[in-house]
Amino acid sequence: MIRIGFWAGSKYNLSRMTMRDLVRAYFTHYAVVAYFTLAAVGVALAVAWMPAWTAAEIARVIAAGVAAMLVYPLVWYVLHRWILHSRIAYRSPLTAKVWKRTHFDHHQDPHNLGVLFGALYTTLPTIAIVTLPLGWLIGGAAGAAACGTGALLTTCFYEFCHSAQHLNYRPKRKWMQEIKRLHLLHHFHNENGNYGITNFVVDRLLRTDYDTARAKPKSATVFNLGYDESMATKYPWVAVLSRDGIRVGADGRRWRPHTPHANADAVGADLGYAERDKAA
Repeated sequence: MIRIGFWAGSKYNLSRMTMRDLVRAYFTHYAVVAYFTLAAVGVALAVAWMPAWTAAEIARVIAAGVAAMLVYPLVWYVLHRWILHSRIAYRSPLTAKVWKRTHFDHHQDPHNLGVLFGALYTTLPTIAIVTLPLGWLIGGAAGAAACGTGALLTTCFYEFCHSAQHLNYRPKRKWMQEIKRLHLLHHFHNENGNYGITNFVVDRLLRTDYDTARAKPKSATVFNLGYDESMATKYPWVAVLSRDGIRVGADGRRWRPHTPHANADAVGADLGYAERDKAA
């Protein structure tokens, strides 16, 4: 893959980046470039496929584009809570690699911008499956193009806000401060809640929102989503693909396959206690 601009380097740590660095990284990332390019194509197709230039037809096509933006928070919530946080995907070699790239790596290292943006092979099919039928029902072919375009532009907005939430930067706007605070609770306190990114309405409706760290206990799986040493022993595919080992426990320890589990006996063995006891 050809890397340009910010991505020609090798360090993508959001905790060490400025907003200027982020903007440069954002507009030169291949996925974001692809989203904006496809959105431009979508606008052209919506215009070309407009059945008639009447007020009613124009309104239908615009409504299709707006519908994508309105349904996005619900779609993201469903995907985030029941697919990306599912403990099923890592149990098969067929889905382990995709799950690792799409969400596990992000929870392992939330400040790594290199794994924050979505992968096109997962995001584009999802956008097409959700928006094209919806847009077609509302406004035919032109509506499908408009709905897909609305989803692509919403994804661009989501990707920028998401990366800014992990940036070492205090937002000026209170709305951005609030969504950043809620999202960081999801990443660093308890992953079983606050599934939204820019919109937490569905969280509130389904009672998965929480406002402070006191509202939920500290999660031991906040960095690994339940894929710990015992799971990696049974289902090794994600661990094998993780060059630096997997981050386990609430303290962020890293573990590699074929090494002792991080329990009291293993720690004692690592410190040489077993050899000392044998000699005695």
